[in-house]
Amino acid sequence: MTRRVGEWPVIRQLTGEDKLGKGAAVQSAATRTIAPRTKTADQVVKSVCPYCAVGCGQSVFVKDGRVTQIEGDPDSPISRGRLCPKGSASLQLTTGPGRITHVLYRRPHGREWEPLALDKAMDMIADRVISARRAGWQWETEGKTVRRTMGIASLGGATLDNEENYLIKKLFTALGAIQIENQARI
Repeated sequence: MTRRVGEWPVIRQLTGEDKLGKGAAVQSAATRTIAPRTKTADQVVKSVCPYCAVGCGQSVFVKDGRVTQIEGDPDSPISRGRLCPKGSASLQLTTGPGRITHVLYRRPHGREWEPLALDKAMDMIADRVISARRAGWQWETEGKTVRRTMGIASLGGATLDNEENYLIKKLFTALGAIQIENQARI
């Protein structure tokens, strides 16, 4: 592509009114037509970055039911609109070509992952929870009634909010588990 000398940004800056090069001098015909992905969003959903225990706020821009951009949420009192490099790259979690969108299962002693139907995977998990609960169940210890299972434990993620932690605690307590912890406390 060849340009005429008058189209060069430095020439426009020196000969035009934008001497500091902060406006029209640095814009080309192509850059004047570009709009940010956030302008075309149908909605903006507030979220929390999933990477660490800091819990930085994110604004998730959605168009036609698909995530188009993720940016720091300026209303967040924690991060005030800033994201670290991992948080800034979290759009790849939703739209990246490496994202797996189906259940994969590797059999015991297996070397390969194989696709598995979600219903079958959920049934397998339920069966294993019931089996572990039964195998580790204790009615009493040293003459004291305990009604607990030592076969199940829970370690919650660092970005779970109070409501999620409450529900996890209730679920695992109802199952009889006593080893219930959250990653943020470790």
